[in-house]
Amino acid sequence: MKRLALSVGLFSLQVSLVASLTGCRGDVSEDPPILLERNMFQQERYDPQAFSPFFEDHRSMRSPVEGTVSREHYEADDTIATGRLLDNSGYILTIPNAIAGRLGGPDKMVQRGQERFNIYCTPCHDKTGTGRGTVARVPNGFAKLPSFYEARIREMPDGQMFSTISNGVRLMPSYGAQVPVNDRWAIVSYVRALQMSQLAANTTGADQGKK
Repeated sequence: MKRLALSVGLFSLQVSLVASLTGCRGDVSEDPPILLERNMFQQERYDPQAFSPFFEDHRSMRSPVEGTVSREHYEADDTIATGRLLDNSGYILTIPNAIAGRLGGPDKMVQRGQERFNIYCTPCHDKTGTGRGTVARVPNGFAKLPSFYEARIREMPDGQMFSTISNGVRLMPSYGAQVPVNDRWAIVSYVRALQMSQLAANTTGADQGKK
């Protein structure tokens, strides 16, 4: 009998506790919330770029282990990965043939380059490559960007243009992290297509003028 009474008492206590907790829903209180699993809300962590007393160099953001290789972005061919000759004496002159093969042929490579160019490059260079994109037209913003049709850029090796996209130059940031290797080469192919179309248009116009 005593056990039955004890069980009933414990059950009543549980019901009262649940009812009291349920009745508090919607009430305003300045007391801190009850956290049954506090570590889920207050985890020990570091903010980006924060100071760390744990590591010897006091940096919370750790560098990758030396010698590790990314499976997603690894490129075995150094000339394709960097745009430079194997002896590092200069840039490769033309887009490697392997790139067109990877992207389904020259036509698809240029199409892919146009798609990526319109996403990443037009804000500054505009769709025709004259250097008068939306960002470049901001009042008191960037200085006028170079046109892709300047002789300096038309005569630039393809590898140098690829390297510029990969690593950035002056005000232009690096796009190596956002744009995969094959797509960077595809963008180079599209820029060359733009230059050729402009040259063809100018040549046709000059010929018509002579007539």
